[in-house]
Amino acid sequence: MKICVIGTGYVGLVAGTCFAEMGNDVICVDKDTTKLDKLQQGIIPIYEPGLEPLIKSNVEENRLKFSDDLDSAVKQSQVCFIAVGTPQGEDGSADLQYVCQVAESIGKAINGYKVIVDKSTVPVGTAEKVHNIIKSYTNYEFDVVSNPEFLKQGAAVEDFLRPDRVVIGADSDKAMEIMKNLYSPFVRNQNPIITMDTKSAEMVKYASNSFLAVKISYINEIANICEKVGADINKVRIGMCADTRIGTKFLYPGLGYGGSCFPKDVKALIKTANDNDCECQLIKSADIINRNQRQLFVEKILKRFGNDLTGKTFAIWGLAFKPKTNDMREAPAITIINVLLEKGATVKAYDPKAYDCAMPIFGDRIEYGKSAYEILKDADCLLLITEWNEFRNPDFDLIKSSLKNPVIFDGRNQYDENNLNKLGFEYYQVGKATKTINAGFASAFA
Repeated sequence: MKICVIGTGYVGLVAGTCFAEMGNDVICVDKDTTKLDKLQQGIIPIYEPGLEPLIKSNVEENRLKFSDDLDSAVKQSQVCFIAVGTPQGEDGSADLQYVCQVAESIGKAINGYKVIVDKSTVPVGTAEKVHNIIKSYTNYEFDVVSNPEFLKQGAAVEDFLRPDRVVIGADSDKAMEIMKNLYSPFVRNQNPIITMDTKSAEMVKYASNSFLAVKISYINEIANICEKVGADINKVRIGMCADTRIGTKFLYPGLGYGGSCFPKDVKALIKTANDNDCECQLIKSADIINRNQRQLFVEKILKRFGNDLTGKTFAIWGLAFKPKTNDMREAPAITIINVLLEKGATVKAYDPKAYDCAMPIFGDRIEYGKSAYEILKDADCLLLITEWNEFRNPDFDLIKSSLKNPVIFDGRNQYDENNLNKLGFEYYQVGKATKTINAGFASAFA
């Protein structure tokens, strides 16, 4: 099948590459010619495991091309995916200006029947809006389909090639059959292709992400209660998750959710509900709890070291919002580091992949280490922010000998408390009180 994917961001690049991997002829379109030249050479702007070799092999096989000529790409394609950004507006709504611009360009380029697919995460009613824009520029037949993505950063290639489900929203049997044929090679393991109307498909993405966000915020709220009453969230979590009705996924206490999806989608769903006179108190609470989680972590640090951090140095492991990605969007590290800097601290950070994304955010306000252990020298404590695999079983003797104080603040509850206590560490977790915290309290946001 001949396909164009408009937008070579995270979703568009993964989608276009994986469609090409299944034998389709794919043109990925973007305005950034420098980025396109690099992609054609196999230089990838994002870190995503498994993506680089797939791009290189499909470019070599001539199934995957990159172009800035949207008009030509649309004319050559039967299915056109819109995968441009939908950034969050000041009021929490999804900004559809780029989607609308692409729809206009598609309308001007159409030269026969096309299936236009909204792959970007868009509010309910966007397919109708895209249809109306295109219709104002052409008399050719076309259909607009909603096909939300469910890609986890760090596992996106696997998620696309072997999806647990494919959701297709279409109001045309013809478009639905084309989309089912396109996705049939991806579901040979019998996972379902779920079909529905466009508005329901648009809602599925927001409903799914918001539900997962609620789960994360729920376990963090329980963790905060545990810390106050003297319970251990690590043990409470095990007892909860043994219930098959609850399960284990997205129930890890920590610093809250980040990235490009959960924060934006939660706020967009809240805005949609408000616009339609619908209360969504649970989702609003999840958003508030998530923002507070980073503040509580900083307050622990200030409780230990005081409100004035002048002369103190903090070593940070992990900058990306999650492991196996270089994405810094809405990363907990941003909030935490900014507060530490405001309080006068020196910050040294190490992340295996996120430096290129961190530099525009922090510039030279922090130091960037080449290794995890390098940044520990003469630091007052270690903060674990992102749970990269290489941080899971570190050399604690080396950590202790490098730090000024044997103090670890663990935002991901990665380590064994008893073991660290035996080694002489002060170990602070999320959801369990640490008896050695010094008296006194200072708010991070006073």
